[in-house]
Amino acid sequence: MDAAALVNLSPVVRVMLMGAVIALGPLSWIWLRHRQASGAQRLRALTLLTLFLTFDLVLFGAFTRLTDSGLGCPDWPGCYGSASPLGAHAPIAAAQQAMPTGPVTHSKAWIEMVHRYLATAVGVLILVLAVASTVERHRLRVSPAWAWLTLLWVCLQGAFGALTVTMKLFPAIVTMHLLGGLVLLALLRAQVVAYDTRVASVSEPLPLHPTTRTALLLVYALLWMQIALGGWVSTNYAVLACETFPTCQGGWWPHMNLSEGFTLWRALGMNAEGQPIDFAALTAIHYVHRLFAYVVLLALGWLAWRLWSAPATRHHARWLLALLWWQFATGMSNVVLDWPLLAAVGHTGGAAGLVLVLTGALLGTRTADDTVSASKFNVSRLTS
Repeated sequence: MDAAALVNLSPVVRVMLMGAVIALGPLSWIWLRHRQASGAQRLRALTLLTLFLTFDLVLFGAFTRLTDSGLGCPDWPGCYGSASPLGAHAPIAAAQQAMPTGPVTHSKAWIEMVHRYLATAVGVLILVLAVASTVERHRLRVSPAWAWLTLLWVCLQGAFGALTVTMKLFPAIVTMHLLGGLVLLALLRAQVVAYDTRVASVSEPLPLHPTTRTALLLVYALLWMQIALGGWVSTNYAVLACETFPTCQGGWWPHMNLSEGFTLWRALGMNAEGQPIDFAALTAIHYVHRLFAYVVLLALGWLAWRLWSAPATRHHARWLLALLWWQFATGMSNVVLDWPLLAAVGHTGGAAGLVLVLTGALLGTRTADDTVSASKFNVSRLTS
């Protein structure tokens, strides 16, 4: 397709209507199940459901990428100018006949369009949350700022989704799209924390020892760095650059081209000069992610130990330990089992889970004035 045809807005209204129809299901379920609940409880339930569906959308986005379906419909927002692959049967069939294992097939087109429908539905739910939280702000005494920031971010995320297609899976754009999905999860988690505070009548966040609070902030920053490195591995298809564990290509320090591997602005499979990327660059992308993973795993273990010492945050520690082992198992499986689809999607899910747990821990706690006050607060929480 030529550049002018990459963005075709003729089906945009129909795609948006499809997303709205899908969103009616969750909205109706919340209304029926919580029609006798308070406004805060209904908004909390809708936020939780939107968070759950967004988590599923992140996993489906990973599935779309890992099945090479990102260009299943090579234009945006529709498919060859149609709102669904049904209306694009002829051009899809022609593309599939010309290249049976290429980026455009009937199955890949459906995967890509279902992803777009689900993303539109999540956008509708986030819009409803922003409007509802604004209408109810005085009665609930909960600021709608998080909801509107989330709506702004989901619009930006949609723009990155369009660029993913129009820029032909440009690695930097696809990585930012992945990070944007996880930021969206963090923003929704922030809303859940706000409603938890309102519904549970918790007057203030849990106090943490200053060292533990610092550790939480540090590990949160390390996690985002590692996710960015992992996204860079995935979007450059560098997972199989090292097929052994714990060594790589038979050694502890394989031949790597760090400068080419971490040249960010370049096309998929190419270096900055437009030549095919060196295998040593792919090795560098993979191995840097692996080495940094050791640092993050140790940091997560240390943080879990710190959180375990306070009964009020022990549930965060349990989740961190479970997800730590999950990430280790799925990450190693990707290498030694030749990148199985289930393990690859599961690895993305584990990263999303860590974002949710650490975001909740960060926003649901504060630095204690001193150790004694923190201890007293935890005791009062346990005995109330």
